[in-house]
Amino acid sequence: MYSRIAGTGRCLPDRILTNAELEQMVETSDEWIRSRTGIERRHIAAEGETTSDLALRAALQAIEAAGITPADLDLIVTGTTTPDQVFPNIACLLQDRLGVHGTPAIALEAACSGFMYGLSVADKFMRAGEARYALVIGAETLSRITDWTSRDTCVLFGDGAGAVVLEASETPGILATHLGADGHYKDLLYVPTGPSRRAVTPSRDDGFIHMRGNEVFKVAVRTLGGVAEEVLAKAGVDKTEVDWLVPHQANIRIIQATAKRLDIPMERVVLTVQDHGNTSAASVPMALDVAVRDGRIQRGQLLLLEAFGGGLTWGSALVRY
Repeated sequence: MYSRIAGTGRCLPDRILTNAELEQMVETSDEWIRSRTGIERRHIAAEGETTSDLALRAALQAIEAAGITPADLDLIVTGTTTPDQVFPNIACLLQDRLGVHGTPAIALEAACSGFMYGLSVADKFMRAGEARYALVIGAETLSRITDWTSRDTCVLFGDGAGAVVLEASETPGILATHLGADGHYKDLLYVPTGPSRRAVTPSRDDGFIHMRGNEVFKVAVRTLGGVAEEVLAKAGVDKTEVDWLVPHQANIRIIQATAKRLDIPMERVVLTVQDHGNTSAASVPMALDVAVRDGRIQRGQLLLLEAFGGGLTWGSALVRY
């Protein structure tokens, strides 16, 4: 038994923060942000709006698109770095809001690679015959851990959620996945504190994202090209057969460099970073949903999904949609 994507969904908060507004907050400009990142705007969760709120709306869209009900789900996997609370995990919170009972509900923390990790885990559950329908979500409220006085990071991040429903299939939809990590690079992209590491007198920025941008860029380009080539080799597929590259929407320059290494023209790359910035684990499923709903991605086409994030972590998937 294999798994295939039966439905997709996404959610972005209503509040839009433009580059022009950021010009009033930090020393930056619209031209500077666009030329270096490709980002034009980002969506910010409202006061009291949580990651599970966004995840729920994305999940309901994906469930509807798959033509099932929440009661049909046998597994829920959620990737996030910004859960509502330490525990119960966000997948359990979402399970309750969907009215589902008894199914495994797993939360994964792999930063921007969280959705890719979740997709791989759910695919293996289904290959083992443990689930017929699985809900996989990437959701974030990164605005809660962004320092809005730091130009180095505040221009990059936004909030959102994306979801897919996988269904069991006798023919493979997810042809192969490939995951990896290297903790040696832990200091390139990180948030300093967590529940077991809170200082007695914490500094103001202990709860914010820290990033060494130039180093992250170099490692990301090298790693994303490699992880894409590895999943293609694993599936025995040549890169010329790929119809669409659906990358993590972190930075236009990283996306362009990765596409160039794979000899995939930008016309066959799903690009949404301009509309919402880096939404971490949410960006790949949101980009996928955009291209499915606008008709670019058609049934039978071959998709290459990939992401890279703090840890450092990375993941890719080759998908016959």
